[in-house]
Amino acid sequence: MPSKSFLNILCPCLPIHSSKQQTTTPAPPEAKQIHSENTSTKANSTVNMATTTNYLITGAARGLGKAFVANYLSKSNNTVVAAVRNVATAGSLKELPVGEGSKLVVVALDAADAAAPKKAVAELQAQGVEKLDVVIANAGISTSFETIATVDITKVKEHTEVNAYGPLLLFQAVLPLLEKSSNAKFVGIGTPMASITGMESRPFPMGAYGLSKVVLHWMSRKIHLEHENIISFVVDPGFVQTDMGNSGAQRFGMEKAWTTIDDSINFLAPTIDNATKEKTSGHFPSIEGGDFAW
Repeated sequence: MPSKSFLNILCPCLPIHSSKQQTTTPAPPEAKQIHSENTSTKANSTVNMATTTNYLITGAARGLGKAFVANYLSKSNNTVVAAVRNVATAGSLKELPVGEGSKLVVVALDAADAAAPKKAVAELQAQGVEKLDVVIANAGISTSFETIATVDITKVKEHTEVNAYGPLLLFQAVLPLLEKSSNAKFVGIGTPMASITGMESRPFPMGAYGLSKVVLHWMSRKIHLEHENIISFVVDPGFVQTDMGNSGAQRFGMEKAWTTIDDSINFLAPTIDNATKEKTSGHFPSIEGGDFAW
């Protein structure tokens, strides 16, 4: 069995599904609409923008994305937008505890669909959501385990479409809503596999995933430099015990990944909430402590 130090080369999230596998049967028209859940308002009520902090999380149907939703929704005065590939199959989100004054909004957004982010934002605005305070680009895939010499270019394109183009198109779509926040944050889920400086200590053959995530890292820092009023960074969540993380661990003889979802979220949520332009933006904070090298 590989040692833990060897397994440190793994990325924090190792999805085992391809974008093709992610394709689901289109939901009926009514299921594609935004669904809202609140303890005190009807499903189609307008969000009270004056008293809430508004979060949007992609890849929210399971894993870390769902954990983000559960964490923020359980607190008071939060509007949590859960962006999922298929609203019809995300019913479990509506069973999560809701804090006083908080609200859940579920919207369709497939990271592999270039038109999806703008459609999602248009639907949010139709519901009265005119501002976003925190956007977490959590959706991503990893299905290829080849070296640069052997990686299939179709896999590189597939990973880039979801892991690089997806967050880029997301940022472009949500920018007008972020600009209306007094404390706007755009956060990507990073990985040590995309570290240029740390590459020698992470010699794992994940060519397609690493290439695509480098784009996300670069983009997050560029946003930091180009938008003085937006806090932008990527964060390392650890090797997390999601379906994706555990499946990756099993490829290397482990029973499961070693970072629990609770431990990861207990690091991620306060890191994001307490992030500042001066100390966090343009950086790569890691669950292991401090900043990971770019």
